[in-house]
Amino acid sequence: MNKVLIQCTIASALGGLLFGYDTVIINGAMLDLVKHFNLTPAIQGWTVSSALVGCILGTILMGKPGDIFGAQRLLQLLAVLFLISAVGCGLAPTISVFILFRFIGGLAIGGASVICPVYISEISPPKHRGLLASTFQLAIVFGILLSLISNYLLLNIGENNWRWMLFSGALPAVAFFVMLFFIRKSPRWLVKKGRIEEARKNIEDLSSHEIDTEQTLSEIRESINIEDAGKKINLFKKPYRKIVWLGIFVGIFSQLTGIGVVFYYSAQIFSIAGFSPDTSMLQSVILGLTNLVFTLIAMLLIDRVGRKKLLIIGQLGMVAVLGLFGYGLLSGNITGYWLVVLLVAYIAFFAASMGVVIWVMLSEMFPNIIRARGASLGSFANWGVSASLNFLFPQVVGLFGTTLAQQQMGMSYAFLFLAGMTLLGFFFLKNKIIETKGKSLEQIEKEVLC
Repeated sequence: MNKVLIQCTIASALGGLLFGYDTVIINGAMLDLVKHFNLTPAIQGWTVSSALVGCILGTILMGKPGDIFGAQRLLQLLAVLFLISAVGCGLAPTISVFILFRFIGGLAIGGASVICPVYISEISPPKHRGLLASTFQLAIVFGILLSLISNYLLLNIGENNWRWMLFSGALPAVAFFVMLFFIRKSPRWLVKKGRIEEARKNIEDLSSHEIDTEQTLSEIRESINIEDAGKKINLFKKPYRKIVWLGIFVGIFSQLTGIGVVFYYSAQIFSIAGFSPDTSMLQSVILGLTNLVFTLIAMLLIDRVGRKKLLIIGQLGMVAVLGLFGYGLLSGNITGYWLVVLLVAYIAFFAASMGVVIWVMLSEMFPNIIRARGASLGSFANWGVSASLNFLFPQVVGLFGTTLAQQQMGMSYAFLFLAGMTLLGFFFLKNKIIETKGKSLEQIEKEVLC
C-alpha cells in the first residue's frame, strides 16, 4: 500500500469516525438536556432518535448525488452538515431547534454510512480491499470511544457542559473537510463519467502500478453493466425474494440486540442503576474501550473462525448477559459493579460478533446483480429498528413511574425484552444463515439462490 492509497483511505474513514462520534455524543449530554429543557420521556426519545431518522433519509437521498457529483464533493458537503449540526446543537435555545440540528447531523451520518465505505472499496486494489474496507467500521468504533472520552472530560467544566460536549464534534468535522481536498477521485466514478485517462492514472497511482490497469478498467465496465441490469430487477420476486428478506431480517436482528440503546443511554442506564454522573460517564468510556478492543479481535478472527460461528456465539452470550442484567435490576440480587461487568461482557459479545459480521455479511450475501440494492435494504432495516428502539426506551423506563425503583423496574423489563429478541435472533440466524468464510462471491450466489 502506498502513501496515496493510505491518505485517501484515512480521509474517507474520518467519515466513519464522525458517524460514531455524532451518534453517541448525545449520551453524556442527555442527563443535563433532560433537566435543562425539562424533557418528557417521549421528547427525550425523539431527541435521540431524530438523528437516526435523519440517518434513514440520508442513506436513501445521498446515493444518487454521489453518482452525479462524485464522492469527494459529496463528502465535503456532508462534512459541512456535520459542522452545522455540532454548532447548531451546541447553541440551541430550545429543544425544537436542538432536534432540528440533530436531524441535520443524522442526514450527514446516513450519507457517510453509504458513501465512505463504497469509496474505500472502489479505490482499493483487490489484495488490500478487505483490510482497507474494515477501516470504516474501525473508525466508527474509535469515534464512539472518542465521544465517550470527550463527554467524560467535559462533564465538570460548568453549568453548560452539555453544550461543549456537542460543540466538540466541530473539530473532527473541520479536519474531515480539509483532508477531503487531498483525495483522488474514484476510478469507477471516472469511468461512469467517460473520463478514462484520469481513471487509468488514478488506478496506477493507487495501486503503485502493481495491477493490470487495462484489465481493471475492463472489470469496472463489466461491473457497471451488471449494476445497470440489476436496477430493472424486482427484488421481491423469485429467485431473489428469499435472500432479500433474509438481508432485511439480519439488519433487524442486529439492532434488536439493543446495542443502540446501550451506547446512546449508557450514562442514564448507570445513573438509574445507582451510580453518580461522574462514575456513569467513566463506565461508559470503559464500554467504548471494550468495543474497540473486541472489534479488533473480531477483525482478526472473522476469516479464521467464520462469520456464522462468531454470530452464534455472540448471540448466545448477549442473551445470557441481557437476561442477567434485566433479572438483576428486577430482583435486586445483582447490584453495583456486577451490573457494569455484565454490560462490559455484553459489549464484548456484540463487538466480537454482530458488530463486525453484519456489515461483512451484507456485502457478501447478495448476488452481484442486486448486491448494492440488497445491502441498502438491510442497512435501511437496521436504522429503522434502531430509531424505533431508541425512541421507545425512555418511555418504557418511565412507564412505571419516576422514582429510582420504578425506573429500575421499567429498565429491567426493557432488557428482558431485548434478551428475548436476541434469543429469537439466535434461532433465526442459526437456521437461515449460510457460512460464507472462504467462499467466492460466485459460490455464495449459487448457494443462496438454490
